[in-house]
Amino acid sequence: MEHLDTPDAPATAAHPPAAAGRGHATPPSAAQAAELLALARSGGLRTWQLGGRELIPVVQGGMGVGVSAGSLAGTVAGLGGVGTVSSVDLRRLHPDLMAQTGHLDKEPDAKALIDAANLLALDREIQRARGIAQGRGLVAVNVMKALSAYEAYVRQALQSGADAVVVGAGLPLDLPEIAKDHPKTALIPILSDARGVQLVVRKWEKKGRLPDAIVIEHPRLAGGHLGAAKVADLQDTRFDFENVLPQVMEFFKTAGLEGQIPLIVAGGVSSRDDILRWQGLGASAVQMGTAFAVTTECDAALAFKRVLAEARPEDIVEFISVAGLPARAVRTPWLDKYIRIEPKLQAVAHPKTKCNMSFDCLAHCGLRDGVVGIGQFCIDQQLGHAMEGDTQKGLFFRGAGTLPFGSEIRPVQDLLKWMVAGVRPPALVQEPAPSVQHP
Repeated sequence: MEHLDTPDAPATAAHPPAAAGRGHATPPSAAQAAELLALARSGGLRTWQLGGRELIPVVQGGMGVGVSAGSLAGTVAGLGGVGTVSSVDLRRLHPDLMAQTGHLDKEPDAKALIDAANLLALDREIQRARGIAQGRGLVAVNVMKALSAYEAYVRQALQSGADAVVVGAGLPLDLPEIAKDHPKTALIPILSDARGVQLVVRKWEKKGRLPDAIVIEHPRLAGGHLGAAKVADLQDTRFDFENVLPQVMEFFKTAGLEGQIPLIVAGGVSSRDDILRWQGLGASAVQMGTAFAVTTECDAALAFKRVLAEARPEDIVEFISVAGLPARAVRTPWLDKYIRIEPKLQAVAHPKTKCNMSFDCLAHCGLRDGVVGIGQFCIDQQLGHAMEGDTQKGLFFRGAGTLPFGSEIRPVQDLLKWMVAGVRPPALVQEPAPSVQHP
């Protein structure tokens, strides 16, 4: 019997039925993973080492709320890559936890109970991923620095046995201290330019730890929250991989760190040729988000996947999130209306007495804190609608690039074979799906 009476109680693994409609994952076999490694090697790609394991050079990015959880992360890891569980508000994938907390509103202990449910859900998803992976690849957990429960999520990921902790949406200068009792867990910051890399590495060095790898994410190409100060900065050439990779490699050389910190390129990656290109400039691997979000094993609803897969280039827009960061998403009915009325919402922005969802997911929230000039909506609520497949109310984060299989929903194995070997599977024969209506 599970209890959420005390928020400080350590979460324990349990596996009750998950929410209906989430991605279905059959554990990959060791032979399938070995085949992908062999294909990568024979095709001229460099495999790489992290956590003492040889990996294919593909990392699945973290996508919340509930988009990349145990099913997706476990499958990617089981095939010899890095699979990533996104930590935020995972109780949404567990009907029993939502039954206990979904109604909480003005109760004095609402936040504590919801936070405890989310830590328990995170533990469940890590164990789910580890069970599917069967000891292959790496299971990582992505935690946004901007979250109010950032440290609690990191500690839970460490306690639950995640192989790596990945942190973006802010500089994780405190991560070495939080993880000091877990020296074998890989610590991976997400950064966007050479200046950020140098700052984090120098600060971490003073704490006696180096990043085990660094994700270099291009704000002009990635999806979700982006590593730039404002939308206008997304086009800055300092973020171009052609500039960042040589600058970082030169910094590593002068700092005596050459060959010690693998770099992972994120944003706009869709083919084996992209991996070859960035490995040629010194990267070890690439990270992909949207391409994995539209796989069979992705933990979100099928309607969510169709919105992303069927989006046209003109449907993808940038705006400022409630976290104060530029973000990229599909212009669905909700987002189209929000962008139209945003000036009116900002004109009347004021601090609220409580968080819409009663657990303050963000440390600083434009809606709750009444911050003029940044987002004025409840991001947890809108992302939750998207994950559940509500095409009218959801906020659907998406990268800017084209998808390897167009509008098709494919298994992870098909995607990884395409990425490491350029093997394109036969065309799917599908019943016509209803088109997603774009404004």
